[in-house]
Amino acid sequence: MQTSPSSTGKIRLAIVGVGNCASSLVQGIQYYREAPPEVRDQHLGLMHYDLGGYTPESIEVVAAFDVDKRKVGQPLEKAIFALPNCTTQIVNELKPTGVKVQMGVPHDGVSDHMKDFAEHRAFRLSSEQPVDVVQALKDSRAEVLICYLPVGSEEAVQFYAQCCLEAKVAMVNCMPVFIASREDWAEKFKAAGLPIVGDDIKSQVGATIVHRVLTKLFSDRGVQLKRTYQLNTGGNTDFLNMLNHNRLKSKKISKTAAVQSQLPVPLDPDNIHIGPSDYVPWQNDNKVCFLRMEGEGFAGVPLHLEMRLSVEDSPNSAGVAIEAIRCAKLALDRKVSGPLYSISSYTMKHPPVQYPDSEAYQRVEDFIAGKIEV
Repeated sequence: MQTSPSSTGKIRLAIVGVGNCASSLVQGIQYYREAPPEVRDQHLGLMHYDLGGYTPESIEVVAAFDVDKRKVGQPLEKAIFALPNCTTQIVNELKPTGVKVQMGVPHDGVSDHMKDFAEHRAFRLSSEQPVDVVQALKDSRAEVLICYLPVGSEEAVQFYAQCCLEAKVAMVNCMPVFIASREDWAEKFKAAGLPIVGDDIKSQVGATIVHRVLTKLFSDRGVQLKRTYQLNTGGNTDFLNMLNHNRLKSKKISKTAAVQSQLPVPLDPDNIHIGPSDYVPWQNDNKVCFLRMEGEGFAGVPLHLEMRLSVEDSPNSAGVAIEAIRCAKLALDRKVSGPLYSISSYTMKHPPVQYPDSEAYQRVEDFIAGKIEV
């Protein structure tokens, strides 16, 4: 079984994909490190400030990989602010990390259509040769890898999952590429003695979690949901990437399954539409969700619900990522391997097992307290 190489109370983190989500995560770690006591006491923006003895500032980034020429070779504290990143600046100035962004392996991580857009919006592939990722992970003594690759990067995410297995590193898969929720990959991580959290991260209060909760509310209160849609727009690189609809198959499966799982009987596919809808450049990292639910209540009387949710997309997932990273480290400490069902269900759209969110929350609490996952 894999044991933690560090006894310093730190979590040695590797990041794949230095985009907006990575920017919010790295900035957020410093924010909580410098936060006044009242923020820590109230654990604002976090499920826990102290999770099993680990706080947000326990996370130390030791390696980072990207393929954009504006980020590769740059110190991490500069790369997270490089174009095309456009998320909210949380801290005024990021302290030196001692980490330079290394050239990753592109595979299918960059869609061809991205080159057709202006430089301040799209990817620009670096001409640097990819590094040996497995060796880089070993050299950095990384313990957990978090995957922030673009939607549709099926080959690339699987490549980094294999790198984790070879380098003996736990994985948090934030992408809608099915690793933790696929039996063959789950068995590989279990056999390697490594925990994995996945797949496809849910935001703190985002479109999917709100849609799930409302769907469960309809069901619990006796309202039969007949039809529903969730339309999302945004202006970050993620939405630009998703203009290529060929990259959306897993994303739509993941988001739809997250909502369908809350119903006693799934809706007919013609009556549910969930997925990215359009790219609006001036929205930048702001994501807007338009949600409609049509149901029948008492005596078949119609009930319609419409909602608009506006969030800053990347910070909305950073706190959730911090929870997942710390649970992965706890699992390493305790020599727990394979998919972590509780934190995966709580933080991910397409976990190996879909629990109602209230139950997933309690299961995470039980896991932190040391109870064995079943």
